[in-house]
Amino acid sequence: MKTNLDMYLSQQEEEMEFMPIVPLGEEEMDEQEIKDLPKDIPVIALRNTVLFPNVVLPITVARDKSVKAIADAQKHGKWIGVLAQKDGEKEDPTTEEIYHTGTIAKIVKQIKMPDGNTTIFIMGRMRFKVDAFTQTEPYFRANVNYLEDNFPKGDAEFEALISSVKDLSEQIAQSSPNIPNETSIVLRNIEHQSFLIHFISSNLAAKLEDKQVLLEENDIKTRAEKLLQLLQSELQLLELKNEITNKTRADIDKQQREYFLQQQLKSIREELGGEPNEREIRDLQKRAEGVKFSEEAKELFKKNIEKLERMHPSTPDYSVIYNHLDLMLDLPWGVYTEDDYDLKRAQKVLDTDHYGMDKIKERILEYLAVLKLKGDMKSPILCFVGPPGIGKTSLGRSIAHSINRKYTRLSLGGLHDESELRGHRKTYIGAMPGRIVQSLRKTKSSNPVFILDEIDKVGKDFRGDPSSALLEILDPEQNNTFYDNYLEVEYDLSKVLFIATANSLSSIQPALRDRLEIIHLTGYSLEEKIEIAKRHLIPKQKELHGLDKQKIKLTDKVLAKVIQEYTRESGVRELDRTIASIMRSIALKVAMGSKINAQLSEADIEDVLGKPKFSNDQYTKGHPAGVAVGLGWTEVGGDILFIETALAKGKGQLVLTGNLGNVMKESASTALSYLKSNAADYNITPETFSGNDIHIHVPEGAIPKDGPSAGITMLSALTSAFTGRKVRAYIAMTGEITLRGQVLPVGGIKEKILAAKRAGMKEIILCKQNMKDVEEINKAYIRGLKFHYVTEMNEVLDIALAKR
Repeated sequence: MKTNLDMYLSQQEEEMEFMPIVPLGEEEMDEQEIKDLPKDIPVIALRNTVLFPNVVLPITVARDKSVKAIADAQKHGKWIGVLAQKDGEKEDPTTEEIYHTGTIAKIVKQIKMPDGNTTIFIMGRMRFKVDAFTQTEPYFRANVNYLEDNFPKGDAEFEALISSVKDLSEQIAQSSPNIPNETSIVLRNIEHQSFLIHFISSNLAAKLEDKQVLLEENDIKTRAEKLLQLLQSELQLLELKNEITNKTRADIDKQQREYFLQQQLKSIREELGGEPNEREIRDLQKRAEGVKFSEEAKELFKKNIEKLERMHPSTPDYSVIYNHLDLMLDLPWGVYTEDDYDLKRAQKVLDTDHYGMDKIKERILEYLAVLKLKGDMKSPILCFVGPPGIGKTSLGRSIAHSINRKYTRLSLGGLHDESELRGHRKTYIGAMPGRIVQSLRKTKSSNPVFILDEIDKVGKDFRGDPSSALLEILDPEQNNTFYDNYLEVEYDLSKVLFIATANSLSSIQPALRDRLEIIHLTGYSLEEKIEIAKRHLIPKQKELHGLDKQKIKLTDKVLAKVIQEYTRESGVRELDRTIASIMRSIALKVAMGSKINAQLSEADIEDVLGKPKFSNDQYTKGHPAGVAVGLGWTEVGGDILFIETALAKGKGQLVLTGNLGNVMKESASTALSYLKSNAADYNITPETFSGNDIHIHVPEGAIPKDGPSAGITMLSALTSAFTGRKVRAYIAMTGEITLRGQVLPVGGIKEKILAAKRAGMKEIILCKQNMKDVEEINKAYIRGLKFHYVTEMNEVLDIALAKR
């Protein structure tokens, strides 16, 4: 006659399905049955499972040890010991890696599966504790000591405890969508208290460790109390899960299961008060492994990581600290590009990219030579000063290319907030690191060539003074400990090659100017501009206008016409735009299929650009007495200026017009005083001064003019007006005068001489001390000019004024 268990197993064997855990018997073993249990039994280890007494469990056996242990058990009473494995990942656990308290089980059915594995049904009978393992190969055997449960007698509290366990179990069964509805009926029909505890413990979704603790507990009441705690935790988790499911149900899209899971996860974190975003933190820590932090930076990084671990990702400070750590990881700590010390190659690159500028190229090669010999040195802080359009900024890029360094540029024009350089404290909303740190983050190198463009145009007002912040950045003795307010840790800028550019030094504060190694760049001569046009500007504009394959040639004569008659500048920006106009005109003809001239003539240039914009006639033709040609310096290079003097009947007053500055007005007063004191030498009577008003005017009155260099020009114009002797044509002059008639040197000589040559002058009067400045200019650029070097004002007048 088959038992209920046999019939159930037969049916399952036919359908080849796994049997659920169901109660098939709940009677405890009597004393005789306990005495008959074997003391030395084969043992198997189960993964992630704890077997309780009187509970039937299906298990699939795959390990060789387990198969052999079961085969032995089948031959000797079908008794087998079942122990839980501490680590489910272990394929072949040792005796130390399995728990020593387990349950002896009866093998009630064995089924051979189609895949070759064996499934057995075992029923737990009694708990035991291993005294000693008697065998480990080919399978485990152990001497065991059987454990009996301690039942309380007549304890009303225990009865209430069991009732609570049953009620909680039923609530869980009803609340969980994964538990069949019949489970509640099964629970109500279990009468034996210990079996109820074991059945619920076996089916509880608790950790393996918690189930093992229940199994090892000898006192049945304590076991029930611990089970009740686990049930309460599971019920709370289940209720919370149901609440979360209900809360997120409105947002669920049936086609977006992944989105639903993310929403559930988000709701769980909200209910639990949040948890650290472990994946992001692990990613930050992994990225930090290869970063060469300073000790101070390493400590700060570690401290902020610890803060991040304690924060919930939704808090505002989380993103602040995360962004700060991200910046620290992006900065190139200790990352340097290797300089190329091939001086010949560096010189070739500089010569290819820029024509002329020998002084700067020599300074860069000196720097490389010292680096090559010494191996290390603090980078100099260079400052290129010169008129616009001569290539100061592009020269920085060429320097980077020549020494194989990264290049970055920061425009300082109009900068008025020092936080742009030093960064904001990260506690402020929208705080960012300074532009210096941002540039290093972008270049991924701690020794780039760093161009500080237009350093003379840094703002200074009530909003801040960035030039004061530049004092630290541009001091080689301090910038190895540069402090950015956002970064909050010192950063070494000593290996950065800073190159500043400026049009004028006058607006740079003295303390900042003291930190700069000034290198003056002068404007280009006509010959230099022709070479630059042929080597760089024409090929560039041909490429930009799609004329690479067209044979277009501009001769030196044509280029000279373009430069002299259509541009008037120290640099080549206007020349570049003018050449672009010529190329656009050619591109139009090519696109329309018209014939073009391979070699452009001067007439072709006038057809495209129109009549000449500038003419030298006004500078070279004769002028009436009282007019002299001076040379001035502006931020855009040298320039020609007329000094006009007129006499009118009056009381000897001096009138100055032309938007003159104080220094220039004083020069006019000084010149008049000198002429009055030496009037007899030039046959001028005192009555001539007292009976005439004197008007000195400098044309182009809308442009402010100042400086002492027009002194000798004003005296020449005054003397010409009072004596009636004209100033000779084709002669220009510059120099400061004193009341004693001495001529003093002035600056900007190269720009002034180039301006005079552009204007067609043939003779130039200079102070003798300016001879050294003229000697620095390439002789080819000043060919055709005659220089007169003077020390006294009477020498100037003898040269400048025409003979009677």
